[in-house]
Amino acid sequence: MSEGPGWVLPVDKPEGPTSHDVVARARRALGTRRVGHTGTLDPFASGLLLLCVERATRLAEYLTGLDKRYEATAVLGVSTDTDDREGAVTAETDAWRRLSGADVEEALRALEGEQEQVPPQYSAKKVAGEAMHRRARRGEQVRLEPVRVRVHELLPLEMDLPRVRFSVHCSSGTYVRAIARDLGAALGVGGHLVALRRTAVGAFRVEQAVPAHDLDDGAAVARARLSPLEAVAHLPRVELDDPAVADRLRQGQRVRWSEWPGDGSVAIVSEGGLLAIGALEDGVLRPRKVLA
Repeated sequence: MSEGPGWVLPVDKPEGPTSHDVVARARRALGTRRVGHTGTLDPFASGLLLLCVERATRLAEYLTGLDKRYEATAVLGVSTDTDDREGAVTAETDAWRRLSGADVEEALRALEGEQEQVPPQYSAKKVAGEAMHRRARRGEQVRLEPVRVRVHELLPLEMDLPRVRFSVHCSSGTYVRAIARDLGAALGVGGHLVALRRTAVGAFRVEQAVPAHDLDDGAAVARARLSPLEAVAHLPRVELDDPAVADRLRQGQRVRWSEWPGDGSVAIVSEGGLLAIGALEDGVLRPRKVLA
């Protein structure tokens, strides 16, 4: 199904398969090896994966850093070594019975904002070039440095203590498992994550996605897929109307450009499509990733 500069496909991953399993299924269904995802979901989690297909795999770095939205459920009073339901129980208490809904809401509010978050021991975070989950499974305990993240919004959706369902709007790189862990720690009872669904990546919502089991359905895929230009709609645009300038950029050459204030990554558009991702620096437009 190769087509020009490729495309981006929002997929709704079910619980169970890994993100790599979904990529493998997409490769078979779409008839191409050039498929990659832009942000891992744990096997027990479901929700939105953005798959980059063919030449659009070159856009992955501009999608990975987008904000994420989730709906999640934590259980208070039980801690696990993975901070989720997949791990072994490390501590358990019924002290959650003294908690009120107001206590939980206050603790959730306190976890909003910019913060230093310690990644889970069982995570894809790399230490000395190796993913932490591999080292943790060998019994190693490594002191992980906290990572700067931002939790824009953390809202309670439903409480049936010790279960707490909540929504999260956060920066890329935020571990929702760690939020469940830190919520339990703040309340003095421990906690872990038992359900997670990613509902949005940037402006893209899971309702737009094709279910993973429908990847063989050509019509469903065609309805869901995004053009490269649609996929990077969050980037500022430089519109070209001079074919000679477009040809120079297509060949990897830089051009003088004075019509755009400021510096940073831009989507370079020619003839209604995405020609390249470029960088505008000191009045010079440099192509970084040429698609067309």
